[in-house]
Amino acid sequence: MKSEYDFYQAQQGKFYHPDAKFNYSIYLEPDVEQFITKIAEQRKIDVQILVNEWLRNHIKNMTTE
Repeated sequence: MKSEYDFYQAQQGKFYHPDAKFNYSIYLEPDVEQFITKIAEQRKIDVQILVNEWLRNHIKNMTTE
């Protein structure tokens, strides 16, 4: 690694995209992952679909209370 870099001709904001969306990576504890994987396999759906369904239901329940 150089001790000093020259950014004189660098273009500021070249990779900035104000409308860019960020997707969250969520890491599950091993026991939760095992449980959800088992349910997803039984229902023959992806874990991501199952987790999103559960979260949507939880959101709906929280907003109706």
